[in-house]
Amino acid sequence: MAGAVPHRVYAPQLVSPRRTIGRRSFDFDRQVAVMAIINRTPDSFHDKGSTFALDKAVAAVERALDEGADWLDVGGVPFAPGPEVSPQEEIDRVLPVIEAARARTDAVISVETYHPEVARAAFAGGADVLNNVTGLHDLRLADVVAETGSSLIITHSLAEPRTRYPRPVYADVAAEVGDFLRDRVKLALERGVAPDRIIIDPGHDLNKNTLHSLELTRRLPEIADLGYPLLAAISNKDFIGETLDRPQRERVEGTIAVTVASILLGARIVRVHEVRQAVDAVRMTEAVLGWRAPAYTRHNVE
Repeated sequence: MAGAVPHRVYAPQLVSPRRTIGRRSFDFDRQVAVMAIINRTPDSFHDKGSTFALDKAVAAVERALDEGADWLDVGGVPFAPGPEVSPQEEIDRVLPVIEAARARTDAVISVETYHPEVARAAFAGGADVLNNVTGLHDLRLADVVAETGSSLIITHSLAEPRTRYPRPVYADVAAEVGDFLRDRVKLALERGVAPDRIIIDPGHDLNKNTLHSLELTRRLPEIADLGYPLLAAISNKDFIGETLDRPQRERVEGTIAVTVASILLGARIVRVHEVRQAVDAVRMTEAVLGWRAPAYTRHNVE
């Protein structure tokens, strides 16, 4: 067709793009999952403890589901440095939220943890996925995933859990992140995790400065080329705030822009705080790409 503009969307060749995760099925060749953040922490990066109380966390679950989330990511300990939390205390934080969520929905539920015993308890309570933001530093985490037949998100980061990592330096951030994830995926496979259960996350801002995170976003196709569905966990992060000179509570528009850019560059799961805005942006992007039909068509039709 004369004057047609080719799609500029990057479409990675994925290992098992059609997946059932928990009770939900996805076609990551033409679908993007929206993951809502549910923090049961007193010192979370963005929520500042606003959903630490159990009733507040359950209300956040219900709100995320009402706003269209496909996925709930429940965490009891932030990645950032802070006081140590015992595995039992972490279980006491996340398990009631996971059980309450499971009773309400068939949406995917993940637990963000770096303790194998917390992962095991979460899976017993109804979680479907382990979201490990510490680079699979403890290979027993992979063992728990393999034993339970659950799914695993492997994230690039360099620091030990809850440990400061000052002034990170990379000669080539995208290449090094890709090499790290490739190595960690290999270890997970060797421990028995099925390839169709693996998801990767380049770890925006995790032991990276703003220039690293911006370059990593531009070069997401290089990470997506590893062949596993790519999670972009970019919501309200500091690289957005520093780029736009916006405090945390004024980063929604920047987050939406990076979310859409990430989808066009190969991301197929996005992790967000403001669910309604993200769902609208993601569904509109899917429609523009021809992956999703409009909810209805009346304009100049009737």
